Amino acid sequence: MSDAARAADAAPRPVTGPRIARLARQLEAARDADARDALTEAFWDGATRTGTPLVEALDDAPGHRAVTFLWRGHRATRQVLLMATGIGDRDRPAETLLHHLPGTDVWYLGYRLRADHRGSYRLVADISPGPAPADPVLLQRRLAALMAHGAADPLNPRRLPVRRRAVESSVFALPQAPPQPWAGRRADVRRGTVERHTVERRTGTGHAPGEERAVWTYLPPERAARPEGGSPGPGPGPAPGPLPVLVLCDGDMWFGRLGFQDTLDALIADGVLPPLVVLSPDAGDAATRRRDLGGREAYAAFLADDLLPWARARWPLTADADRTAVSGQGLGGTAALYAGLTRPERFGRVLVQSPSPGPTPGGGDRASLPVVHLALGLHDGAARAEHGETLVPALRARGHRVVRTVYNGGRDHACWQGLLADALVETFQQEDG
Repeated sequence: MSDAARAADAAPRPVTGPRIARLARQLEAARDADARDALTEAFWDGATRTGTPLVEALDDAPGHRAVTFLWRGHRATRQVLLMATGIGDRDRPAETLLHHLPGTDVWYLGYRLRADHRGSYRLVADISPGPAPADPVLLQRRLAALMAHGAADPLNPRRLPVRRRAVESSVFALPQAPPQPWAGRRADVRRGTVERHTVERRTGTGHAPGEERAVWTYLPPERAARPEGGSPGPGPGPAPGPLPVLVLCDGDMWFGRLGFQDTLDALIADGVLPPLVVLSPDAGDAATRRRDLGGREAYAAFLADDLLPWARARWPLTADADRTAVSGQGLGGTAALYAGLTRPERFGRVLVQSPSPGPTPGGGDRASLPVVHLALGLHDGAARAEHGETLVPALRARGHRVVRTVYNGGRDHACWQGLLADALVETFQQEDG
């Protein structure tokens, strides 16, 4: 199946789920207000037990599910907005307003989604005085202001932190979504060590001399750090040899918010990933991230010529490019791709999810071309989908080996955390073999 056919098959389509349709029929047939209230309470009791969104089979589409997002309103609720990655258009929020079941506190919005969909979402209720604006322009302004207040679904316990905000999104995964067996903290594994350091930028242009960058580091279990210029310190395990390295963009998200060390601990404990060191620079605020990430020569120079030598002075890290990976997502994905293609002598593996459009430079001779693990989401957006479609043949034409994954989701850490774990396993699974 072509990418276009996959995208069409996975496209969200409005639907009224069976449970909402049944409740509407029951309410219409109810004899009085008390009976309607009892039906509504029974509906919410069921939704609380099963959790939300409601996921139901469709007789006419066995490869899809009816997915119904719910909100329990009250008298002040004017409208309720759904913000879901890969569903609807952020520039047209009125398309994802929930419907109100008359005479009840039930607000709902249903979509037919393919059964391997995974994503995150937030909800927000408008309780402004007076009715919602009828004028489309004024409604758009009202909804745009509301979006800043989106929060997790109170009936969904599966949560995901949001970048730079003290709120969470809710996560849902349909039955055929790829498993993420290493996500979350496990009690039965040894812990690696996570530290936060400051690294000075010495190379590249466009930055003040001596500018510093905060960097998260992950050291695997039973591997001891060594003082600067010293030899490996004592530890409970065997003396560490040269360890493989992952340079991962957006450390403030991966380690500061998501706790990606728990996934690394589980991967190593299960023997599917060899012990490795992760170097993960903070992206900084939004303006700094836009300045640095993407296809920026200065940032590639920092990763290759400042960060790696700094780390090798402290820990027993490999100098083998084939055992050194660089990774990122979105703008970070473009930054990682640029660094790998322009520094193939440093990075032999590039692990990228949903890269933003940006330059695709040529890199070294064919003997040193990095392998690119590229994951593209069916809901990444039209511009990024077009970029991804052109990127694969362009890389292959230059001699790169491209390991391509297409997933049913969008630009979403709910998907990326599993995709990154899978790419790490694919990249380093032969280390101990």
